[in-house]
Amino acid sequence: MALPPGKASELKQIIQQQLVKMDVHGRIREVLAETIREELAPEQQQLSTEDLITALRQRGIIDDVMKELKFVTDVNETDRTSAPKPSTHFVEREPPVLKRTNIDPTRRYLYLQVLGGKAFLEHLQEPEPLPGQMCSTFTLCLHFRNQRFCSKPVPCACEPDFHDGFLLEVHKDSLGDGSKMMDATTAMLSICDPVHMVLIKTDTFGETTLVASYFLEWRSVLAAENGVTNVAVELLGVGTESKVSVGVLNIRLEMYPQLNKMLSPEVTNTQFALERQKTAEKERLFLVYAKQWWREYLQIRPTHNVRLVKIFAQDENGVNRPVCSYVRPLRAGRLLDTPRQAARFVSVLGYEKASVIGGGGGKQEQWCTLLAFLCRNKGDCEDHANLLCSLLLGFGLEAFVCVGTKAKGVPHTWVMTCGTDGAITFWESLTGHRYIHRPINPDDPPLTEQPKPLYPYRTIGCIFNHQKFFGNCQPSDAVEVCVFDLHDESKWKPMSGEAIKSVCSPGTMSSVPPFAPLCASSVDAATVSNEIELQLRILVSEHRKDLGLSTVWDDHLSYLLSPALAAYELERTTSISAGNEEFQDAVRRAVPDGHTFKGFPIHFVYRNARRAFATCLRSPFCEEIICCRGDQVRLAVRVRVFTYPESACAVWIMFACKYRSVL
Repeated sequence: MALPPGKASELKQIIQQQLVKMDVHGRIREVLAETIREELAPEQQQLSTEDLITALRQRGIIDDVMKELKFVTDVNETDRTSAPKPSTHFVEREPPVLKRTNIDPTRRYLYLQVLGGKAFLEHLQEPEPLPGQMCSTFTLCLHFRNQRFCSKPVPCACEPDFHDGFLLEVHKDSLGDGSKMMDATTAMLSICDPVHMVLIKTDTFGETTLVASYFLEWRSVLAAENGVTNVAVELLGVGTESKVSVGVLNIRLEMYPQLNKMLSPEVTNTQFALERQKTAEKERLFLVYAKQWWREYLQIRPTHNVRLVKIFAQDENGVNRPVCSYVRPLRAGRLLDTPRQAARFVSVLGYEKASVIGGGGGKQEQWCTLLAFLCRNKGDCEDHANLLCSLLLGFGLEAFVCVGTKAKGVPHTWVMTCGTDGAITFWESLTGHRYIHRPINPDDPPLTEQPKPLYPYRTIGCIFNHQKFFGNCQPSDAVEVCVFDLHDESKWKPMSGEAIKSVCSPGTMSSVPPFAPLCASSVDAATVSNEIELQLRILVSEHRKDLGLSTVWDDHLSYLLSPALAAYELERTTSISAGNEEFQDAVRRAVPDGHTFKGFPIHFVYRNARRAFATCLRSPFCEEIICCRGDQVRLAVRVRVFTYPESACAVWIMFACKYRSVL
């Protein structure tokens, strides 16, 4: 396996230090003299390298050296669960943290190295970061066959200094064959899963931007000479810039251990052409079917042409894909325990509409692939709804994504679950709120009391998941009168399950990217809570100083606010309120007679203290507490960060004050 020059020299240095430490050179000289004296005739005083190695092995010296040597690797290159800490500068790099790598010699690996980038012209004028100066960074995220990796952040530049290696296991899906090395080159040729690469830009404020999303065809290495190939990958932009080049990455691919038999380029090219042909044919047949289905749907009622029935949607690369391909049962392992906790997790991922260049008020359509959404840590309502539906399907519920409108006809997507008893529940993916749907019967007499809908949804055009698609063909598409009897084809026109499966089923030869697994949070909740709280104290003190007010903090009162913040998060997750009595009793004991207590809780999904403080000051209630005047004023602030997968966070802040009431 080839190593970059820096790694090779580092490895040589480690070996050299170990040889000196064990005095191996002296022992070799002794063995050499002894071998010449004992085993060679006086007239033959020449010893070959093979003879010397044999003598060293017989005396156990080589075994001693190999036992003492511990081969290590940089944890940052292979550990996909630990997100890199934000660096303050990039001139003097921290020494790498080393740990032993468990490489199973019976498995087959693809070693992917990123050896720098070039032609990132948007950053052509980017100045070199000074020592101690914050700067924008690039991070490269990878997903391959249920494995996720993340590069170290590098400063944004015209030629970003990427130097990372990732060891990807080329395993089989079935458990029985998973322990066997994939030696048959033809077997690996049949693995059509690409390496999904997502490039993220993080600015100095911690805001993330999706720069590029690329699917790397790695199987060209199977026909490469010596089992090594170098590829220049041109990255294209996303959304409206999906045809514009943003830069080039230099990538080196190598199989480890080396393959016994290489394929010819003709074989691999024929395989790729065959796969593209089959995929194109499946997609063509589905398109023909979808057109026929749509014609039949319009013949039911002419007004159907204005309903939001979405069969295809564009991803971040501008590729039209069936909406059913954006949803798939997703199991979160030990990271999420309940469907409601999953809804809370999705709601704390950031919400941001796809950007549009220019005005006009039009909405740019961009449904992101799961990896792009998770790496960016924010997305539009469609991304949230697709992820929540996938998680609910993973928890065994019958879930669908609903496409419709909110108030004022604004297009929106949300999630619906159908109970075994017929109960319909709406889930708002942006907030985590749940609503029970009870339809209004328009044929009831006027005096009949009707249920009042609490949900914000107005119309619904279609619903779908990974296996089913239904178009709403009821007389009215108003949500409040809709009956969700999906077996009644007079109310919901279904698509063929076989047609959907042909283009959306995982494992089929299609352009549908595999789903990435969720990663555990790398955020230390206690540490981040303390940091934000300390920054807020400084900001409050400075703000009050500008107003000519002194600031005295009450640490005990600050601590007493913790149960309230925990109760707020519990209520958001489970809809159950608990612990309020104990909190009120503790506050009454902490506030003396004749004093007034005021508290203001607020919730954020980001960890920027200055931005949160500016938002708090816009609330008159919070501003009244922070700028409190009076006798014996004592201030308190408490921050509680609740972590979720993908390093998503729910940040609760509570400002409070107590002061003597003066009439």
